[in-house]
Amino acid sequence: MNDINELNENVDAVEIDDEDQTDQVFRSGYIAIVGRPNVGKSTLLNHLIGQKISITSRKAQTTRHRINGIYSDDHTQFVFVDTPGFQMKHLNALNRGMNRVVTNSLRDVQIVLYVLEAMRYDERDKEVLRLLPDHCPVLLVINKIDEIADKGQLFDFAQSVAKDFKFADIVPVSAKFGKKIEELRDTLRSFLPEGGLIYDPEEVTDRSERFLASEILREKVFRFTGEELPYSVSVVIEKFEMDKKLRRISAAILVDKEAHKAMLLGKKGEKIKEIATQARLDMEKLFDGKVFLEVFIKVRSGWADDARMLQTLGYE
Repeated sequence: MNDINELNENVDAVEIDDEDQTDQVFRSGYIAIVGRPNVGKSTLLNHLIGQKISITSRKAQTTRHRINGIYSDDHTQFVFVDTPGFQMKHLNALNRGMNRVVTNSLRDVQIVLYVLEAMRYDERDKEVLRLLPDHCPVLLVINKIDEIADKGQLFDFAQSVAKDFKFADIVPVSAKFGKKIEELRDTLRSFLPEGGLIYDPEEVTDRSERFLASEILREKVFRFTGEELPYSVSVVIEKFEMDKKLRRISAAILVDKEAHKAMLLGKKGEKIKEIATQARLDMEKLFDGKVFLEVFIKVRSGWADDARMLQTLGYE
């Protein structure tokens, strides 16, 4: 483990010595990003690959699927596996499926990033800690260091967490502002095995445009409904067609009750129009092309506990 006393220094002052970059063999592997909900896993993934592919919001349960984010350079291919936050209550069929995604993702990776919020470590975090494997290195990533005025506090915090698990290394970062991301990649590279390319170096994710479109729309639903709408909302892409360079997308937002449909519509349908507009703009940015987007709202009571529906939606 690197000297933990580095955490007691101003984290902005760390520099990487060029002499440490002499290892020119190609390395590659899978790196799982795990932690309880809302510690910033998806934001961290987006910064690690340099592009937004995983949706974010302040709501726990935003990430529901395993998403691979790919970052390639001349000497390394990192395949980051973003996982849902591990759920410890409200265990309906949806949440049980999400927990299976977490545990299954830990089986075949070369490294695990265990993400905590700086100065916050409780039983929810310890529950995830108990899931961590012993067959590969586990790095403790202390996120949201931008929220801590006295960086010296990070040393004692890291020491207290390290009493519960033997971490291969400890890296403080601010995913929100992209701080210490390059240092984290450098640390990860030293733990990756030698190996060739897993994906084409031009790829940034293993997910299809159809999947990414559904995730973008779901993110906008969360962002524009605040706490009004329960988590029992999902998105189904009913049509995704290429018309020359134009993508024609028809999407249905599934909600549990008629009252939820009214929340999404808003006054004179203004809210759903804004959701659709912002989703379309994000899709055009990600896909680098024009998008025609139609959005509908459908009531499907109990979908989050319906095994057949969950399988259709890709949660099982």
